Amino acid sequence: MKHPQVTLPIAASTPLPHPDDPVLDLCVPVFNEERDLAPSVRRLHAHLRDTFPYPFRITVADNASTDTTPDIAARLAAELPEVAFIRLAEKGRGRALRAAWSGSSAPVVAYLDVDLSTGLTALLPLVAPLLSGHSDLAVGTRLAPGSRVVRGPRREVISRCYNVLLRCTLSVGFSDAQCGFKAVRREAAEQLLPLVRDSAWFFDTELLVVAERAGLRIHEVPVDWVDDPDSRVALLSTALADLRGIARLGRELAWGALPRRGRPFLAPAALIAFTHLLLYVALRPAAGAQVANALALLACWVAGQTVFGPLPPPALATRLALTAGALAALRHAVPTAGHRTELAVLAAVHLSLVLSLVLPLGLSLVLARSASGRNRTERTAP
Repeated sequence: MKHPQVTLPIAASTPLPHPDDPVLDLCVPVFNEERDLAPSVRRLHAHLRDTFPYPFRITVADNASTDTTPDIAARLAAELPEVAFIRLAEKGRGRALRAAWSGSSAPVVAYLDVDLSTGLTALLPLVAPLLSGHSDLAVGTRLAPGSRVVRGPRREVISRCYNVLLRCTLSVGFSDAQCGFKAVRREAAEQLLPLVRDSAWFFDTELLVVAERAGLRIHEVPVDWVDDPDSRVALLSTALADLRGIARLGRELAWGALPRRGRPFLAPAALIAFTHLLLYVALRPAAGAQVANALALLACWVAGQTVFGPLPPPALATRLALTAGALAALRHAVPTAGHRTELAVLAAVHLSLVLSLVLPLGLSLVLARSASGRNRTERTAP
């Protein structure tokens, strides 16, 4: 699927609406949250009323709840003038955010999770750079210095591994894709939403990847975050859906179906590998294997920064460690190995790194096609 070309970044300043209209429209997507909805919305409303200096709206977006959540949301909307309520016939956090944001006229649209795991004191720092025109998107991050996070080791490991996978496969620059605490200027949202295809949990990641590729400014806010022990997220199915989403974005980036500005996908890995091997051949006759390897890798990395934009420093350290280790192992195993053998070993290291990017995407594609085939079979079964 070919995405339309975007015309971002947008203008540097956002005009404020009429004094009685909301400046911030904060969406709270919910599904079967009859226990937490009322206390959370009342707490959020009281915080905004007491600390937020502009008019605001809280939009409760129900995703096809089957309990009393819609009734509670309707009562809150009738009781609190700053609270609105919309109901969707289908599930999906991304679907709820798309509906709420698309129907808003506020200069800044945002969302947070109903469990209020993120400290509310970060709300004003989240919105301020968007109102000032400094940034186009603002996201909470649990993985930056200054964040204070309380959660179990399982979720900590999964979160960190997911964000490392994003940096390795899609070369993203943001640190935390799935923190349920984000804000977007309305003009940016209007441009981005047609480009985002996911309607579930991967919506956040896709929104940020598309925005970064389009050259938008993303501001990260360190947050205080306490894990909700009653979280409804199904980790396994969500992880598989995220892998399928990463695979799809990888294909679209490789095919040029996403905005071209920003970081490319596999091109940096392939070009850096090729350039490194050429420079190694040129430097090896005048220097030792390790020196030639380090100089060649550093030179092509600097050139890659110029061509492709900022590249993640851990990737440079990983390449240096792997190539240096491979050369040392070769020298230990075969002391008389020649320059061609060294070059072959370095090429094998680079090939393994490229495959490490491709194979997870290939696996997720197989899973996606398998799931799609099962769905078609179920629909056509008598």
